[in-house]
Amino acid sequence: MTDTATVYRNAIVFDGRADAPVQSAFAVRGDRILAVGTEAEVHAAAGEGAAVVDLGGAFVMPGVIEAHAHLAMFGHAQGKVQLRDCTSVAQIQQRLLEARAMNPDATVIEGVSWLFDALPDGVTQPTGAMIDEVIDDIPVFLDANDLHSTWVNTAALRAAGIDRDTVDPIGGQVVRDDDGEATGFLLETAAMDLLADYLDGIRTEEEVDGHLELAFGAYLAAGVTGAADMGMTEQSMAALRRRLDRDGRLPFPVTAHWWLSSTGDPAADLAQVERAVQLRDELDATGTPWLKVVGVKFILDGVIDACTAAMVRPYADGSNADPIWSREAATPVAIAADRAGLQLAMHAIGDAASALAVDLVEACERANGTDIARRPRIEHLESVAPETVARMRAHGIAASMQPVHCDPAILDNWMAMLGDQRAEDGFPWNWFRDVDVPVALGTDAPTAPHEALHNLFIAMTGRSSIDRALPPYHPERAFTAAQALAAATSGAAHVGAIDDAYGRIAPGFFANVAVLDINPLSAPTDDLLTGAVLLTLVHGEVAYRRP
Repeated sequence: MTDTATVYRNAIVFDGRADAPVQSAFAVRGDRILAVGTEAEVHAAAGEGAAVVDLGGAFVMPGVIEAHAHLAMFGHAQGKVQLRDCTSVAQIQQRLLEARAMNPDATVIEGVSWLFDALPDGVTQPTGAMIDEVIDDIPVFLDANDLHSTWVNTAALRAAGIDRDTVDPIGGQVVRDDDGEATGFLLETAAMDLLADYLDGIRTEEEVDGHLELAFGAYLAAGVTGAADMGMTEQSMAALRRRLDRDGRLPFPVTAHWWLSSTGDPAADLAQVERAVQLRDELDATGTPWLKVVGVKFILDGVIDACTAAMVRPYADGSNADPIWSREAATPVAIAADRAGLQLAMHAIGDAASALAVDLVEACERANGTDIARRPRIEHLESVAPETVARMRAHGIAASMQPVHCDPAILDNWMAMLGDQRAEDGFPWNWFRDVDVPVALGTDAPTAPHEALHNLFIAMTGRSSIDRALPPYHPERAFTAAQALAAATSGAAHVGAIDDAYGRIAPGFFANVAVLDINPLSAPTDDLLTGAVLLTLVHGEVAYRRP
């Protein structure tokens, strides 16, 4: 990499801070930002002989940091049968038939992103028989939009070894009929754990490497220059390390949170923390900035659409769900991870789960002291009590949220499952802002579209990026453009504890930059849905240029 500076001029430069004035130029030397300011100031800092790039008045911002990613899963999902736009079981069946016709020699079919709203009126759960009607000779696995349940046919149940004698894993359920036979619908850890051996076994290393390649490429084209992978597994870690060993770098930096499963065995639970520490230390010893294990990920509950999120009060149908991790099981694991310097990231969608998440942080403070520079974070926070928000502020717990999960086009079932005032009190982004809880915005792709500009559109409007004719969901809670941009860049860096080098266009920071053809600070918000990324820089190098 050359020591000659490059000046990027004739631009509108948002430096990552919501309250900072925009500038007109910035300069890069090597992999770092050299200067930002007026063109005269930047040229003076760059010195004689600097290269000059005229950006033609384009908008410049720090590269988006995807605060909640699943890289390998996202890349894999791009090759699955896409079902998010299907509005009926018949459409899903037709989509599967089309996929089979395109690949008649397929030995398995995988689909993704079906919505509960596609089920017939009065039907709350799909069955394998619905798939068997069109494909019954090869396994079919269909991940729900939220990836917290999987709908399979009878052949898939056989392939995965699931039958009437299969024991439900902790935090999961194999849905069964009145005779005790599996129906073809698996919830939470039943979907994640019982299918893993079979599905992981049919994927080659080359395929997993290809999934990562697809994910990196899609994110770079969306202006993303870093990601917090919120569910790192052995298979994904191995693929990332293969890429790192091959190229000496990744397409952009990745911070990993090690996936924790509640096993029912305290020693096995703690062994997962030990594995995360081992991987962290191995990677840190190499000095690489491209891949780091920084934390652990608890899945404390499920999702509201499937009535598996842990709520204080029952759902509209009278059901409720316990947390996936019990307090007794989670507390020693959280304390061990915290003591080891690993960040706690806790999936909590229901109000009971988010209260438990704060309890775990309090337990860490009691056990390990309050002088540790911890930055715990709670993911999602779709239904949360005001007192939990206040407790988060008191304990320095950040809110990592995904506006794309609040798209009105996918909220009908979500609201119906709650059925009361809680359906109107969801996604209370303003509650966190009002008390200065640190906020990061991400997408959680593939549970939602990955495009950063679409995510910003929903954050700024409460409107649907899928069907703009729909009324917004509580637009009074929306972010301003500057707030949303900051939460997706410097906010995500702060919540991820990488804000000493990422998330801003400022001297000394890594030159991770996105150049857009629209100005989100002043353009009509609808333009975000048609706007494009022109250029993406990662560590000072062009990682994507719009064709």
